Amino acid sequence: MFKKLLNIGVQLIFDNMVENGMFVVFEGLDGSGSSTQVALLKKALGDLGHKVHITKEPTNNIIGGLIRGQLTKDWKTGPECLQLLFAADRAHHLEREIMPAINQGNIVVSDRYFFSTMAFGGIDIDIDWLKKINERFLVPDLTFFIKVPASECVRRISASRFELELFEEEKKLEQVWVNYETLAGEFDNVYVVDGTQSVEGVHEDIMAIVISNLKRD
Repeated sequence: MFKKLLNIGVQLIFDNMVENGMFVVFEGLDGSGSSTQVALLKKALGDLGHKVHITKEPTNNIIGGLIRGQLTKDWKTGPECLQLLFAADRAHHLEREIMPAINQGNIVVSDRYFFSTMAFGGIDIDIDWLKKINERFLVPDLTFFIKVPASECVRRISASRFELELFEEEKKLEQVWVNYETLAGEFDNVYVVDGTQSVEGVHEDIMAIVISNLKRD
């Protein structure tokens, strides 16, 4: 079915290539499979002739390193400080990587963005404040929330590494998903995708939405 869908859509996609770039974001609980879907989308769009640039948050720059140190519990500060670090990392990310790539005509695909700040940070901090410190940042053209139960995410994480990071507890992740669902109703062009399907099934759902949106450009 997926190949048939691509065959129908390919010519329309090439007739409507993105000239000024596009910004696509993947979100979800830790262990939901977003990184896998980012990689699959990059390959699929590249095969169709699009320029694709993939990236992630936190970044690999200096501020991103400080954030990762908190997530792995190597050092600790208050939740407000952590979220301000995320905002600073995001501002630098936009300035130095995301916007230049979009302006060069790339489809930029990011594994996490400001929705993570609101969903994860909203466990301990007022979400309205989190929205305020992120309100000037670019809103994605498309955002995918990959829905996987918190219990399954913890199982996947525990099977792949020995230690859980800062937010990787089932009860915390359940609250994070409640926040994601609220955000899905507040922002345009947010799609909730069933992440309990096979990897290929999730990818097919995502590609159908991406193709539909490329047709409209």
